[in-house]
Amino acid sequence: MITFGILAQFAALAFTLLSMGLLLGGLGRNNLRLVQAGKRGLLSAAAATTLASIALGYLFLTDAFQVEYVASYSDRALPLFYKLTAFWAGQKGSLLFWAWVLSLFTALVIFNNRRERDDRSSPYVYLVLAATLGFFLFLLCVVSNPFDTLGFTPRDGNGLNPMLQNPGMVFHPPLLFFGYIGFTVPFAYAIAALITGNTDANWIRKTRAWNVLSWIFLSIGIILGGQWAYVELGWGGYWAWDPVENASFIPWLVSTAFIHTAIIQERRGIMKVWNMVLILLTFALCIFGTYLVRSGVLQSVHDFGATGLGGYFLFFVAVVLIGGFYLLAESYGEFKTPGSVESYLSRESTFLFNNVILLALAFATLLGTVFPILSEAVTGNKITVGQPFFNQVNTPLFLILVLLTGICPLIGWRKASAANLRRNFLRPSLTALLAGILMGVSGIREPYALLAFCLAAFVCATIIQEYVTAIRSRKKLTGESSASSALKLLWRMRRRYGGHIVHFGLAIMVIGIAASSAYKLENQGTLAQGETLAIGDFTLKYEDFRIYEKYNRTVYAARLGVFRDDTRIDVMEAERRNYINAKQPTTEVAIRSTLLEDLYVTMPGIGRNNEITLKVAVNPLLIWIWIGSGMMVLGGILAIIPSRRKET
Repeated sequence: MITFGILAQFAALAFTLLSMGLLLGGLGRNNLRLVQAGKRGLLSAAAATTLASIALGYLFLTDAFQVEYVASYSDRALPLFYKLTAFWAGQKGSLLFWAWVLSLFTALVIFNNRRERDDRSSPYVYLVLAATLGFFLFLLCVVSNPFDTLGFTPRDGNGLNPMLQNPGMVFHPPLLFFGYIGFTVPFAYAIAALITGNTDANWIRKTRAWNVLSWIFLSIGIILGGQWAYVELGWGGYWAWDPVENASFIPWLVSTAFIHTAIIQERRGIMKVWNMVLILLTFALCIFGTYLVRSGVLQSVHDFGATGLGGYFLFFVAVVLIGGFYLLAESYGEFKTPGSVESYLSRESTFLFNNVILLALAFATLLGTVFPILSEAVTGNKITVGQPFFNQVNTPLFLILVLLTGICPLIGWRKASAANLRRNFLRPSLTALLAGILMGVSGIREPYALLAFCLAAFVCATIIQEYVTAIRSRKKLTGESSASSALKLLWRMRRRYGGHIVHFGLAIMVIGIAASSAYKLENQGTLAQGETLAIGDFTLKYEDFRIYEKYNRTVYAARLGVFRDDTRIDVMEAERRNYINAKQPTTEVAIRSTLLEDLYVTMPGIGRNNEITLKVAVNPLLIWIWIGSGMMVLGGILAIIPSRRKET
């Protein structure tokens, strides 16, 4: 199976290179047969990468420890579920996973275009996809082969990092990869549009589903990464501005900006250059994020360490940016449009301001992330930028972004009248003011938190107002019931209201982030059995201690009774685990989550007489981060469902 995997991998590279040659020949000679043969070559490459991926999965399932990659990330005691997902636990397997998914996405583009007649730009789309696939397959075959053997067969493998033996980390990496890889498709269409001079909104319309779907995958991946950090790392938070976290967040910000201005190009035919720049940056940042993870230049709990691949990824990023902006400069004359943003008081202008803030957030995050590299290059000393920098710079920018999210639905296209603005803004503004008064009366004094609550209320009020107004208009026009009008409006205009649900979810997330950040409570102590530790309204009582074996680990568990006002309300169990082949024990978090707060408990130490050290936190409203993020994903899914009707 090892030989089979190697042969399949090299066959995929050969098919991809052959496809590139055929596509170039077809374009040069205007020969449709050569183009068709090139497409079949890409389909063959997809089949070959699929076989290589199956081979690697089989080697994990059969404990083929003579394979260096399998021995590094698996062992005999590892549960089957994690043996399969160890596929992408290291950089070699994740590269194969990337190439596999990209080849399948390429095949999907080819099959999708069979429904429509290939236009003049399609061969260039396939050529860009083939070149990108060829880059990853070259790395696999020449630089970082997952099928490399050790020359001997160990009795057992090193095992999977205990922190990765968590369901969140099983799904987090592949979903991030889906997002990264998905943006290759709109990038390919953009390059094809530049080469052929077809710079109208046609390429935007063709890639809209890919844009939004990739954004959804990237969003879910980031959310699951935050949830994994919260339940696994034990420090009580979900986002630390870690370099690898930022590596996914930066392209997410730029892709969000692109999705917004793509709407303007579709509707008004303007901002063509802006959209080209944004999709080039999005794809380049996806590759650059991969460089940060695999180069070892920055320290992170998530990265793969120094892998020797950093230079290759930097070279590829340089090719993408230099080539893309060269084509953009060459085609600049094709971007002239009769239209423009007619007024600052228009939806177009709010989208543009929204983009400026998103790009400012992306730049600030990128600068803080790479500052250690820049400082080392200039001064010889690596100066790390910590959380305070990111929070101080990004928090006000993010609050401005939330404000714009609320303003946008209230302003019409082209130009809004003063009377219309007064009518639309009155109730949402009063709602925000009332929310601020209620928060102030309840004792909230932290300025950023208070402002965040007010802005979240403003956003929710604008969306509800717009939706209720539309329901009333439809009800009056059709005579339907309110419920029927609401459901039909939501379904028939799902693109618009899917976007509104995304914004509503963002507002809900803001509430959870503000409350859990500004009003978090923490305490710690060492307890003998029977003793208690208090935090806020809660009291934890150490009731029992037990040791047991489970799967590939020994578990040391402390049972804790949870009391509020002397009433027992729950039982929690904090754990320390010793995994087979792990050098150090790990701490497992116990969480009691309600709509009002999370009670968060870790047990970092156990004494000789089973006395335990507890770290306890109360995180107010934190669950609303997960609820809000789920709404954002659902809104994105609703917006991407195809519609036969043209929405306005």
